[in-house]
Amino acid sequence: MAASTDSVKNVTALLDSCLTKAGFEVYPLKVGWYNSLLPPSLHLPYPDDSLALVVLSTPAMFELAFLPFLEQRGCQKLSDPIDQCVKHCITSAVSQCFPGQKVDVRYDYELLPSRKPKFLAQTAAHVSGAAFYYQQSDVTEQPWAEKKMFGVCVHPKLGGWFAIRALLVFGDVMVGSELVQPDPPDCVPSREGRIQLLEAFNFCWQDWSYRDIVHPVQTYSQKQRDYFSTLPAQRFALLRTWGFPPSEDEQSEPTSEALGHVTGHG
Repeated sequence: MAASTDSVKNVTALLDSCLTKAGFEVYPLKVGWYNSLLPPSLHLPYPDDSLALVVLSTPAMFELAFLPFLEQRGCQKLSDPIDQCVKHCITSAVSQCFPGQKVDVRYDYELLPSRKPKFLAQTAAHVSGAAFYYQQSDVTEQPWAEKKMFGVCVHPKLGGWFAIRALLVFGDVMVGSELVQPDPPDCVPSREGRIQLLEAFNFCWQDWSYRDIVHPVQTYSQKQRDYFSTLPAQRFALLRTWGFPPSEDEQSEPTSEALGHVTGHG
């Protein structure tokens, strides 16, 4: 099915209308933009002109969606509560906005059988224009010698106070050349600023400082900071102190839980 730019705007606006009130943002992209930056082993298995939407969570998601979700459903201890909430919100929105339509929803925490991620969140955010993905190659005359520096996305309004949660691929919706790839806002244009950003992210990400590389319009509440500062295996205990017991069918503590990546779990 071919889609015009107006159709893409309508699809984006429709999903956005469901998710904005829960603290999410939605940005369209073409699969080809994403695939062009990656090796074939990481390509999405869809035509280049297929429509996709990347979904971000803003700081407001914690109070608007997560806490109400816990109040209604309790904690299912065998999986991450944030992941449960995000999946519930996006699944509900897709069912409401696109009933009967096939949509491939890929979450930031999901892996393929090969153990590769189902999508690279920061690449998707970058090509959609949602956030600039600053990488080691974006720094001239690098001061780190042979050291590997991991990259990080910066949102033009939220700085680092956001997370990339999901990619929705509409495999049967083709978008023509009228949808032009946007440039992500370069909000850290100087070499010195990029060095500061990458060093803060790689060496001391726990202190949150990299998130303030640009002046954000909104940051995490203290309650949200307390949650994400707590080790994942200890978060269920924290939620109990907030008055959220486990759901009736989930009474055992998890034996282990991987530390969430900052762009996907806080």
